[in-house]
Amino acid sequence: MPLPVKRRCGLAPPPGVSPASRRPRIDPNLPMGELRATLGDGFVDNNGIVLVLFETPTGFAIFGFCGIHLYVPDALESMWVNFARYERAREIVWLKEFQTFDDKASAINVGTGVNRQLTEMIMKWRRPKQTLVVGKEEYRSIIESSLGIPCLHDEIVMELMWGMQRHMHRLVRKEKLELPKEDRDRVLMSQGLQMLLSRYGFHIEPEMVNEQIVVSASALFNCDDFEKNVYPDLRTVGRYLKDVSGIECKNWGALKIASAFKIICTNEIGDSGKMFSKDISFKLLEDADDYKDKLNTAGCLRTHEALVSARQCRAKNEGILASLVKKLKKRMKQN
Repeated sequence: MPLPVKRRCGLAPPPGVSPASRRPRIDPNLPMGELRATLGDGFVDNNGIVLVLFETPTGFAIFGFCGIHLYVPDALESMWVNFARYERAREIVWLKEFQTFDDKASAINVGTGVNRQLTEMIMKWRRPKQTLVVGKEEYRSIIESSLGIPCLHDEIVMELMWGMQRHMHRLVRKEKLELPKEDRDRVLMSQGLQMLLSRYGFHIEPEMVNEQIVVSASALFNCDDFEKNVYPDLRTVGRYLKDVSGIECKNWGALKIASAFKIICTNEIGDSGKMFSKDISFKLLEDADDYKDKLNTAGCLRTHEALVSARQCRAKNEGILASLVKKLKKRMKQN
């Protein structure tokens, strides 16, 4: 049984919600024609690549970015995970050019618009109809009015900026200065990271976030994401339990369904028996031969093994986070 491809869909929200929520949400596996209809000619003609104007302490940088990550339905919750580790971040964002500016304040402002140096830098890299992602709402307004370039700025973009600022000195190696305090404070916690920590019961202050917390939290996210993505395929195959054995599994989780098929494929109950009554375990063994032409045995066993590993990884990292948070809170009280 092959692992599933993520299925994406979304509806336009009612008025009054955030700008990020008003943007279209798409399935990245849609045919090219549907992507064009949803996201426009510019997105498709530029192969889904958007430009990012990234501000550093001494200047501005232009990056290319895999824009599809801005439009998946869970972008606000998932963007940060792409930047938990630099090795993953560099696969989706890459530097095109960095320039220092003697006076950044004059490079872009409401009174004078965009100066010549920054204009030439942007226009050098921007292709026709390509969207420019910017880190401040005022930059969006100024660039759109001064240069006529469509820009994007919202909560999801700020998650992207959070990730890029985390790895600023590796993404922009010529930048030697540190971020100003107000920007450093903004880097500490992303909305998506905060959502995940809260879901697991970890309510912490932004200043408590460190590298260990981000990495362990990303492991939790990836475990949850794997289980969520494999579940639809398991539900589809799970219909055989009802058809062949009369076992209803509509309220079962991913691991329980996978464990039932492990019993069927191996003709052994093993540790999986803990999840089922004796009657169900016996029924699965009794009917095992009736499933032979319906299942991909190797795929079922691989999926079960991967789910068990994901559960173990989740438990391990949840424990690591609990220990880290406890120590950090204790240290803050002492200070």
